[in-house]
Amino acid sequence: MSSEPVIKIRDVVKRFGEQTVLDGINLDVRQGETMVIMGGSGSGKSTMLRIMIGSLHPEEGRVEMFDESLGDLDEEGLNEVRKQFGILFQSGALFNSMTVAENVALPLTEHTDLDANIIDVMVKIKLEQVGLREAADKYPSQISGGMKKRAGLARALALDPKVLFYDEPSAGLDPVTSAQIDRLILDLTKKLGVTSVVVTHEMDSAFTIADRMAMLDKGRMLMVGTRQEYEALRDLTPEEVEHRPEAEQLIRQFLRGDADGPLTRRKIASNYAEDLLGEQGPKIGHGPAVQSTRNA
Repeated sequence: MSSEPVIKIRDVVKRFGEQTVLDGINLDVRQGETMVIMGGSGSGKSTMLRIMIGSLHPEEGRVEMFDESLGDLDEEGLNEVRKQFGILFQSGALFNSMTVAENVALPLTEHTDLDANIIDVMVKIKLEQVGLREAADKYPSQISGGMKKRAGLARALALDPKVLFYDEPSAGLDPVTSAQIDRLILDLTKKLGVTSVVVTHEMDSAFTIADRMAMLDKGRMLMVGTRQEYEALRDLTPEEVEHRPEAEQLIRQFLRGDADGPLTRRKIASNYAEDLLGEQGPKIGHGPAVQSTRNA
């Protein structure tokens, strides 16, 4: 693992209307490392991933990948950068009308001038890397959820990317299949030397694969640290964490999945009556949603 960052995020702010989803985010992702980005629902981690791959642009701040500022590139320039990274989507995002092999071949046929025989060989190599060569001629409807994830990963590897992005790679999988995906991520990172960015809220997976971890909460970056630093925070006793800053207490509760802590207290402290009746709540009309067309 090199200390040289391949992705630099500086003072990124992202808003949707009046809602600030990311608020001054800073992060470096170093070459050859596995960076795990985590946080609860609505923390901004999926938005951050979309900004990192250039599908969203921030209102403020700067994102650089391979020393290119994504905000300064036109669509053609973005597409050239995108050829250098692969994405494993949460659902696998396979095309149902194509076989597994055809799904993996798609980036090669779309973005290279390689002969069909060479593409066929490369597809077999990528499927072998994820342990799925025997399923090459099957359709997505004929394989399990874990196999779909591996097929999606083989497709992400098709163009030999320098960076791999994973969106909830363990979501919806049983514990054994989830552990197999974790092992595959570690194996590919080690053998291919790729940089991995993993968005997840699965703590077992996070502590298995991470070199470093980043924790988001309500669009703020609470902490960026090594796996060992997060493990030390997770393993603090209630007495030891009692006098720590609230951010560390919040992180510890999230890592441990405890029912009690600042996350819980924050929800309880919200004004329920104001949420129901106040000015900020959604306005619901008192009339019928559908007007009758029948004559009175």
